[in-house]
Amino acid sequence: MTTTQSADSLDAGASTPESAGWAPVPFDTPEEFAELLPQTRRALLRRLAGGQAEGRAPSMMGAVVRDGRAVWTGARSSVEGEVPHPDVQYRIGSLTKTFVAVLVMRLRDEGLLRLADPVGKHLDDTPVPDATIAQLLAHSAGLAAETGGPWWERTPGTLRPEPADLFGERPQRLPVGRWHHYSNPGYALLGALVERVRGGVPWNEVLRREVLEPLGMGRTTLEPEMPHAGGWAVHPWADVMLPEPAQDTGLMAPAGQLWSTLEDLSRWAAFLLRGDERVLSASSLAEMRRPAVPPEESAGQAGYGLGLQLLRREGRPLFGHSGSMPGFLASLWADAEEDVAGIVLANCTSGPAVSAIAIDLAGIVSEHEPRIPEPWRPQPGPLDSELLALTGPWYWGANPHVLRLRAERALELTPLSGQGRSSRFRAEEDGTWTGLNGYYEGETLRVVRERDGSVSHLDLGTFVFTRGPYEPTAPVPGGVDPGGWRP
Repeated sequence: MTTTQSADSLDAGASTPESAGWAPVPFDTPEEFAELLPQTRRALLRRLAGGQAEGRAPSMMGAVVRDGRAVWTGARSSVEGEVPHPDVQYRIGSLTKTFVAVLVMRLRDEGLLRLADPVGKHLDDTPVPDATIAQLLAHSAGLAAETGGPWWERTPGTLRPEPADLFGERPQRLPVGRWHHYSNPGYALLGALVERVRGGVPWNEVLRREVLEPLGMGRTTLEPEMPHAGGWAVHPWADVMLPEPAQDTGLMAPAGQLWSTLEDLSRWAAFLLRGDERVLSASSLAEMRRPAVPPEESAGQAGYGLGLQLLRREGRPLFGHSGSMPGFLASLWADAEEDVAGIVLANCTSGPAVSAIAIDLAGIVSEHEPRIPEPWRPQPGPLDSELLALTGPWYWGANPHVLRLRAERALELTPLSGQGRSSRFRAEEDGTWTGLNGYYEGETLRVVRERDGSVSHLDLGTFVFTRGPYEPTAPVPGGVDPGGWRP
């Protein structure tokens, strides 16, 4: 009995300063050591091997991605002499949803839709026209978790030929926008949305052309291509197996039908961590992994973003997704601060805790070999002297803050006392800045000048920041007591 279907047997595989004034200077450093230490590699293999044995998986593969590339891969198999290599396809289940979400965000960034749009604005044949695109992405539209009719993962998509066939008599199960309720048909609607907005091009073809090809993911496909693993169910009370079917689920495919490989998913993890301007910017990806809705009460999560599951592990935020289809389990979890991700694939319907294993793989690398910070480098030129003059202490009332200049004219405002609100700001073309995080996210920061062009104060969402605490001549709302400071 083999765990893979292939024309051939599968081999084991791996996986200067300027003359005056402040100025940026060039700086070069040698590359850091890239290889993991032997004890780290052994710990990774031990975790994968333990997960495969305890979960009784016919085969299991794992990878760790760090600094934009796979730094470790491993595999275990129940078949002597037939260990899968990183180019073997596995079905990845709901990891498919992360791909669909990226397609939707591309449409948003192109201005072809807004996340606040009701899906009925773009799809005229949906039974839930008022659900917004953002709600579908975050599973907060209150839609049914599964389709009407028989179990969609094990039945052909011809049973559900139209979007209206995806739901039963009661598509809406919960109030809209109140909380997270996972909905597979909701992502089927998003796949149909991509197709409609792209002029009738099938969503998987849009995916291939706009995402997979630019990222070099040629082994991620809608239907399996050799070599690929076969899907199995393992008996709960005996060490025997049963083959699982692999149906073409039709309109439900955006919810979980893709097949992929460890190599391709390593590229996907690197992309989700760092972005790629050819596909989606790092800022849009960061938006996707921010909580859009609280989690289901029993989910044990930290919420759900836009197509990404969110967790906290020992106080650290993680993002990614798990996936399952008959005969297959998959998981990808990433830590943006550590720039590391763990991936696990298995060809069984249930058993191994693939998410826990993937998280542990990433955690082992972070714990055994903490990431070495990038060297400090001066900002690239040219330097804007007016912006540099804005840096330093500012006061909101009597509360001291410091304003720092970052790359690309960005600003960062931080309270010096440790108490208060801090935020990063993106420079806009009109000379203002927009808050990117915290209390001031989305708020406008602007420099207010006197008639002679000198700086008067900073206005941040009507909050006035001055160069001194409650300066008598500053335009502090409500004025400053004329008696001034007193003992």
